[in-house]
Amino acid sequence: MELVSTIRHDGDGGVLDDLDTLRGTHCWLQQQPDLPEVATATGDPAADEELRAAVVGVRRAVRALFARVVSPARPSPADAHRLMPADEALAHLNAAAAQEPVAPQLHWPDEGAPAIRLLSAEGDPRVRLVAALARDAVDFLSGPECERLRACHAPRCVRYFIRSHGRQEWCKPSCGNRARVARHYERTRAADPS
Repeated sequence: MELVSTIRHDGDGGVLDDLDTLRGTHCWLQQQPDLPEVATATGDPAADEELRAAVVGVRRAVRALFARVVSPARPSPADAHRLMPADEALAHLNAAAAQEPVAPQLHWPDEGAPAIRLLSAEGDPRVRLVAALARDAVDFLSGPECERLRACHAPRCVRYFIRSHGRQEWCKPSCGNRARVARHYERTRAADPS
C-alpha cells in the first residue's frame, strides 16, 4: 500500500507523484524501514534513474492490478486513463519478484515466536529492493486483505485503501467530508437553477 500511495492528491486539485524525481524516490526509500537498503560506495543511500524506473514500473503494475481487483467499480482516477493491461502488469510484477531467488529460513529465538527470514545470494541491493517490493505486492494480492481493497472516489482523491468495515466508502474521514460537501453542493445547485 505504501508504494501505490506514492501517487496522491496534491492539495490543489492535482496529482502528486512522490517518485517523479530522483530526490523524491530517494526520500521515499529512506522512509521505508522494511526494504533492503540501497547505498553508494560511500555508504550513502542512493537512487539513480535506473532504480527509480524499476520502482515506478513495479508501482504501475501494482496499480493496474489494484484496478482489476476493484472492478467493476472504477479504478483510481489518477491513472485510470493509462493503466497497463492486466496481463502485462501480472507478467511485469512476477518478473520483478523473480529477479531475486530467495529461500525461506525459519528463525526461532530462545525467547519469542518463530519468524521467517528470506535468505538471498543476490549481491545487488537494487535488485533485492525491487524484488522485495514486487514480493510484497504478490503477498498482498494473493492474501485475504485483497478482498477489502477499494478505490476512494471522494472528489480529488486518488488513493486505494483497505476497507476496515462494511460501510466504509472513503480512505479517510476528510475524504468522506469532501464527498458529502460535494453532494450537498450538487443538490442545492440542482434545486436552484438560477
